[in-house]
Amino acid sequence: MAAPSPLSRPSLIATDLDGTLLRGDDTVSARSLAALAEAARAGARHLVVTGRPAPRVRPLLAALGGTGLAVCAQGAQVYDAATGTLLWSVRLDRELAETALGKIEAEVGQVHAAADQDGVDGLTLVESGYRMPHPTLPAVRVERREQLWRAPISKVLLRHDRLSDDELAATARSVVGSLATVTMSGPGTVELQPCGITKATGLALAAEHLGLGRADAVAFGDMPNDIPMFQWAAHGVAMAGAHPELKAVADEVTLSNEDDGVAVVLERLFTP
Repeated sequence: MAAPSPLSRPSLIATDLDGTLLRGDDTVSARSLAALAEAARAGARHLVVTGRPAPRVRPLLAALGGTGLAVCAQGAQVYDAATGTLLWSVRLDRELAETALGKIEAEVGQVHAAADQDGVDGLTLVESGYRMPHPTLPAVRVERREQLWRAPISKVLLRHDRLSDDELAATARSVVGSLATVTMSGPGTVELQPCGITKATGLALAAEHLGLGRADAVAFGDMPNDIPMFQWAAHGVAMAGAHPELKAVADEVTLSNEDDGVAVVLERLFTP
């Protein structure tokens, strides 16, 4: 699937970070930066839409020169880089999170969990046995699970010693029900977030704040958590290495994040 985009000049560009705009070393290539700059000169707005919480996005926004909005924590946060504040934030109820974890462990045995605290300075707390999917991201290890709930949280991250991400996510969805929304956002990253919250809810709020709509938007992603964003935007672009579930709903597939797949599409759309 490599059809040309129906959006000749989108005014809203929504990009996931990991596996999409970022390379494996957590950097953005010079080519991608140049393509985003060209789009900005043409009047387009770029929104980062990521599973990472706001505190883990702030350094990346600085590297991108971003002073606008970013959708963080799987859509649970809309962060304003210009003021360093959250314009919108939805917390995951800690009692519901603990109940959901109990239901999942009743089905699959022990899982290892982490929690992202809410707020622009929130910590990522990690219980024993949980391995961070991105070793470069800071985390604070706790001795007991109840310490994960010591402050308000935006989401919970899960890993299992034996089950694949797809298997863990499918089981979690089957037992969690309305306690939380279950997403899979990357290798080793199955997450619980507030019920009904997705990247699409956060993106829609940020777009409305900017006076833009779905008809103006092109979205880039690589994992199933990007599906709601693709369904919201006028055009969805999956990376070459994207999860099959996302490719199935994408309007086109570009090159990988290592091969500047985002830049390839933006150059097509915005190069005079």
